[in-house]
Amino acid sequence: MEITDEKIFKVALITSLVGIIGMLAFASYIEPKEIQIKDITRNNIGETVAVTGVVESIKQSSSGSSCFIELNDGSGKINLIVFESTLAELNEAGNDLNSFKNHKVKVIGSIIEYKSSMELILSNSNSIKLVS
Repeated sequence: MEITDEKIFKVALITSLVGIIGMLAFASYIEPKEIQIKDITRNNIGETVAVTGVVESIKQSSSGSSCFIELNDGSGKINLIVFESTLAELNEAGNDLNSFKNHKVKVIGSIIEYKSSMELILSNSNSIKLVS
C-alpha cells in the first residue's frame, strides 16, 4: 500500500474533525479549578478559578462604573472586581449585586495583581451564584 498525499490529507482531516467534535461535546463539562483564597499566589496570575465565600461588602468605584466586592472564604479575603459591562448584564438579568451581601456565593474569575495584592475579575454575569 502506497502512502500518498491524498491519503495523508484524508487522515489528517478526519482526525481534526473528530478532535473538534470531541472538544465541542465536552466543553460544557470543563470547570475552573476550585481554590481557597489563602492558596492564591502570584503563580496563579492569569488563571481562571472558582472561589466560594461570603460577600462581606460591596462598594461602587468613584466613577460608579464598576464595583468592588470583598469576599471571605474563612481562609482569607480577596477583592472581586465587577466591571461596567458585567454590571449591565447582571442588571438586565434582574440580579442586584446588593442581594448577594452577607450571603455565601461561588464566583468564577481571573486572578490579577493590583498594587501588590491579588484580586479576582468576575468573568461574566453568570459567574456569580448563591450557594445554599
